[in-house]
Amino acid sequence: MALTKDKKNEVIAEVSDLLSNSKMTVVAAYQGTPVKAMQQLRRDGAENGTKLKVVKNRLVIQAIKSQTNLKDVDTSALSGMLLYAFNSEDEVAPAKVLAEFAKTQPTIEFVGAVSPEGVFVSADEVKALATLPSKNELIAQVIATLLSPVNDVTSALSGNLHALLDGVESKATA
Repeated sequence: MALTKDKKNEVIAEVSDLLSNSKMTVVAAYQGTPVKAMQQLRRDGAENGTKLKVVKNRLVIQAIKSQTNLKDVDTSALSGMLLYAFNSEDEVAPAKVLAEFAKTQPTIEFVGAVSPEGVFVSADEVKALATLPSKNELIAQVIATLLSPVNDVTSALSGNLHALLDGVESKATA
């Protein structure tokens, strides 16, 4: 069923809003993916705040062109049956969700991504992005690295203190 002009304008406005709020919009081809698998992918995406949409490429291109910061995005790769993954909280999350899902459904293939700065990122760069730890994992790693010297000093002091007390106790009983 064809969309009316009003419905198309609503879709363009919705996609434009998602693009402007998204920290990274990942684009993937999904041709040949079963409907049940797509439903599972949407559920998996919703768990980490990623919204997945299947929209006509023409409408997405119009939404991109309506954004002032995205006017220069190369949209030549947007052809075929594409899935768009938006996330307003984490840059890595959409790529991670799709990469994890692609392990069980090889019909999902990265096409690229659109950054908020208006840069079209290649499929290889998106695959590399998907292997990065999440923002929270990176923060935890930095905190662990910063606390490492403090933990080392306290464990060294407590270890030597116990040895000193044991030596004093053995001398006192002897």
